[in-house]
Amino acid sequence: MLMIRAIVRPDKVNAVMETLMQEGFPAVTKMNVSGRGKQRGIKIGDVTYDEIPKELLMIVVPDADKDLVIKTIMGAARTGEQGAFGDGKIFVSPVEEVYTVSSGVKETSEGISEAKA
Repeated sequence: MLMIRAIVRPDKVNAVMETLMQEGFPAVTKMNVSGRGKQRGIKIGDVTYDEIPKELLMIVVPDADKDLVIKTIMGAARTGEQGAFGDGKIFVSPVEEVYTVSSGVKETSEGISEAKA
């Protein structure tokens, strides 16, 4: 299993979430975040904004779905055909275990088992 974290523009988040749903990935966690990338913020007139509002989407998927999810996010989050600075980043990291709080079910890359905690 993999956790995919995508930082996207706020105006693109609904399109990304809708496209993920259409591709069969409805389970997404969304958070408002702020930060800056390589561009070090944005300067408008004499004012520099060094923290730009973004949205962070987190989704856990089987390893086999990684490429499809990344392609889906990139397609929906990109500005125009070529993209633009500030369109976001996608981070992928391994997930060793997942626990469902309500049922106590433990999920690993090997399968599902009861976790009776």
